[in-house]
Amino acid sequence: MSELLQHINKPQDLHELSDEQLQQVAQEVREHIIDTVGEIGGHFGANLGTCEIAVALHSLLDSPKDKILWDVGHQAYPHKILTGRRDQLHTIRKYDGLAPFCTITESEHDIMGAGHASTSIGYAVGIKEAMRRGHGEDGQVVAVIGDGSMTGGVAFEAVAQAGGAGTPIVVVLNDNGMSIAPNVGALSRYFNRVRLNPKLWHAREDVESGLTKLPALGHAFEKLGPHFKESIKAFWAPGLWWEELNWAYMGVIDGHDVRAVRAAVREALAAQRPVVVHCATVKGKGFAPAEDGGLEGMERWHAAKPKSIVDGEPVKIVAKPAQNGKPVPPQYTQVFGEALVREAKRDDRVLAITAAMNSGTGLNIIQRELPDRYFDVGIAEQQAVLLASGMALQGCKPVVAIYSTFLQRAYDQIIHDVCLQQLNVVFAMDRSGLVGDDGPTHHGVFDIAYLRCLPNLVLMAPRDEAMLVNMLHTALAHDAGPVAIRYPRGEGTGVVLPVKPELVPIGTGEILREAGASAAGDTPRVALLGYGSGVGKALEAASILTDRGISVTVADARFAKPIDAGLAAQLAAEHDLLVTVEEGVLPGGFGSAVWETLSDAGITARILRVGMPDRFVTHGTPQLLHTEVEFTPERIAERVLTAVADHHQVA
Repeated sequence: MSELLQHINKPQDLHELSDEQLQQVAQEVREHIIDTVGEIGGHFGANLGTCEIAVALHSLLDSPKDKILWDVGHQAYPHKILTGRRDQLHTIRKYDGLAPFCTITESEHDIMGAGHASTSIGYAVGIKEAMRRGHGEDGQVVAVIGDGSMTGGVAFEAVAQAGGAGTPIVVVLNDNGMSIAPNVGALSRYFNRVRLNPKLWHAREDVESGLTKLPALGHAFEKLGPHFKESIKAFWAPGLWWEELNWAYMGVIDGHDVRAVRAAVREALAAQRPVVVHCATVKGKGFAPAEDGGLEGMERWHAAKPKSIVDGEPVKIVAKPAQNGKPVPPQYTQVFGEALVREAKRDDRVLAITAAMNSGTGLNIIQRELPDRYFDVGIAEQQAVLLASGMALQGCKPVVAIYSTFLQRAYDQIIHDVCLQQLNVVFAMDRSGLVGDDGPTHHGVFDIAYLRCLPNLVLMAPRDEAMLVNMLHTALAHDAGPVAIRYPRGEGTGVVLPVKPELVPIGTGEILREAGASAAGDTPRVALLGYGSGVGKALEAASILTDRGISVTVADARFAKPIDAGLAAQLAAEHDLLVTVEEGVLPGGFGSAVWETLSDAGITARILRVGMPDRFVTHGTPQLLHTEVEFTPERIAERVLTAVADHHQVA
């Protein structure tokens, strides 16, 4: 363990250290992250950029009495290391290990649970306003937010409210998208003093007010109005946007200089008004491939893969070997991205929209091949949907590619601006189901339930990558309103992709395996009706059940809305038990849709619903999580056998 870091077991251990010692601690934190995350994998670049900020804040503040709020939390590994979790860092993102983001149940120093961007300032305003009214223990409140997260609308809403209410909070703007500007010297320090000293701050207002009262000049000043006043403000405050919203602006500060950050934050806290401390940092600081690789290097090292770094140096990642002589199946994301390019080349109305996740959604492919058909709105999912709405009104076919969990952030726009107006917008929801190590903030398990209740919307899910190609083609050919397609993270099943995509009739399912004729008339007959990734689980469970003497039919629903009512009725009539299988929450999900469809038709059927539990699921590999929530072929088969046995005992 490093010389100083081994003695830092709580934030207060930083309080008596000198600036030089704190700078050393920050470097030791960085080395610990490089060594550990390079071995186990995890968020990487942003954490290397916040080491000095974390050390500076915890050296000044008394956490958890004072509140430090980390936006998203992918930049909070240094914070975790400094708050008693140094020796557990090697467990981060692992099952039963440290959470990938800040979690209030993990540590008293994690003030807010996070995983989605742009929320920390809103939390900070709420916490401080409660403090001002005597609720809970009073203390300082600091929100750390990245420049990318500042593109989210809720961040702007919080900034506006804090400025209007004069809420005394500090926002540390971690800007890793720009270099340090020239104004870090004496003149910048002078401006900071002017903005933060209450007497001088009010003096600016007095100057403006006094000019209006001068004989002969006052009327002219008022007539010139905003132009002259803005000139005064621009001289007095380079951070004009923040100043206009009644915030004091400090910057640009070298975010890798602990002494400079401490000095700025100390003054900001003393100001007792809304203050933003603008820090310039380097994403991937201290790791040459990220730091020297420009934007491409920063993006590549946003997260590190397991065993990707040895002795501080990157290791060449070897491609997975062929499985049983067959090539490794492509990722669903890649299949979608390539299929979208082909659709766009066939139809110039097809446009692609992402919310700051181009490679994560596969849209980097269309960005490269058809850049004029590609739009990135930043971390602003609501605007992504509104942009698509406007495009659809003009006759375009916009495809909004957003992770299932992030599309939740645009729910009002989906209802009000797309479904209500029945616009031809396609939602491509990557990362549906349990996504693994990113945990409950990123699991895409709610989209079936939160979209199924919306009028005019068609919901579909492919069982494999070939069906994904066909469903995208079907969605773009659909002219009667919006379509949402969900598909999982990771590799496909290895099926052959269609040379020419085919249309899938809306609202139709497909029987994949028929129950065989039974010699014994009392042999139980079971139908497994899967949706999306649930189809593969159903097929595997069917093999187990067949070996146990159960006659099994397997069908692919393909659509959660509209449900194939005829297929559901047929399966219910011809089988003793109908089992629905989905990788989504059960309340309001696909199984509920089947149940409601049969009930509305006056059909009584025994239904067993298999899906995600009514709780948030932790982080870990999908295999471990599927075992925990009993979403495995073996456990599905066991549940079916139990249900069949119970029914026969009753009979």
